[in-house]
Amino acid sequence: MAKAFGCARVVFNDAVRARDDARRAGQPFPTAGQLSRKLITEAKRTTERSWLGEVSAVVLQQSLRDAETAYRNFFASLKGTRKGPKPGAPRFKSRKDARQSIRFTANARWNITGSGRLNLPKIGAVKVKWSRALPTAPTSVTVIKDAAGRFFASFVIDTDPAADATRMLETDRTIGIDLGLTHFAVLSDGTKIDSPRFSRRAEKKLKKAQRELSRKQKGSKNRAKARLKVARAHAKVADARREFHHQLSTKLISENQGIAVEDLSVAGLARTKPAKSVHDAGWSSFITMLEYKAQRYGRTLVTIGRFTPTSQTCSTCGAVDGPKPLNVREWTCTACGTVHDRDTNAAINVKTAAGLAASACRAPVGPGAIPAQREGTGSHGFPTGNRAA
Repeated sequence: MAKAFGCARVVFNDAVRARDDARRAGQPFPTAGQLSRKLITEAKRTTERSWLGEVSAVVLQQSLRDAETAYRNFFASLKGTRKGPKPGAPRFKSRKDARQSIRFTANARWNITGSGRLNLPKIGAVKVKWSRALPTAPTSVTVIKDAAGRFFASFVIDTDPAADATRMLETDRTIGIDLGLTHFAVLSDGTKIDSPRFSRRAEKKLKKAQRELSRKQKGSKNRAKARLKVARAHAKVADARREFHHQLSTKLISENQGIAVEDLSVAGLARTKPAKSVHDAGWSSFITMLEYKAQRYGRTLVTIGRFTPTSQTCSTCGAVDGPKPLNVREWTCTACGTVHDRDTNAAINVKTAAGLAASACRAPVGPGAIPAQREGTGSHGFPTGNRAA
């Protein structure tokens, strides 16, 4: 497995170097076919790269394809045709990177044995602890190694959108969500969901592991063991947070036909004083789960602008009462005299501003309906297809 990771990394770096050399020489970029012939087919015949033949050729081809995709996204971002944060130019991968991965497509002739093992070409049958049964035959598998030394197999499967939409019963319920730090989420019906604060709870253990790592001599085996211990401690926190997000997002999607959330500037909030708590909450990950689950199961998810004064507006009469410091958790409307819980009032205003106050509908309503990405529960950061781990 380590050999396959290394060979894929070398081919990716060779592709980046070949493109960089062509750019500096003022020559046109080599095509994918030229790179495949030079960096894989011809390289296997040389003494310096003969070991590339010890792994599956599909792994090497997919690594080249990843490099092509990285360059395509980079140039599309420069032209302004790609939305979202602008990625930088592709960089060299390191064997010390926290994440390593290889991908096998259908023509690699991998298979799942009768005993439930994953048979990979030039690697062999790998024992797998299945998190769930695959609903259909997979088209490809990506093997991932994370910083904690754990291996994951992520499968791409084809699903029927109509069948997915019928998995959850239709309902006329709608909800507005106000995300926060004191409570992770406050719903417009008054429900308050406490913030688990996974990182804060594990802070003592994380500090101890990090302190032990800092005392180890650089380059020693004991330091490598201590580094792995730190990575596993952080992975445990991240897994608990992800599981909490999955359970809550699935519950909200199953119980409500329409959901309204506020478009938070997480990057900006992460530069403020409560930055550690903002990262610990993981709002972006939670909203992403709501997005793809809403699309998959036929629900409506609407985002409202971040500058909407949800905390300043009375949800009863609509009067704007002005900004309030964060320590004010309850306030009385000067216009109608209604006493408001700050977070519950904000959640009601989120729902009203999204246009979901009256009833939900199948079609996206209100401002900023989100075209969600399709991913499966248990996936590890892949934007393409439905995946089961």
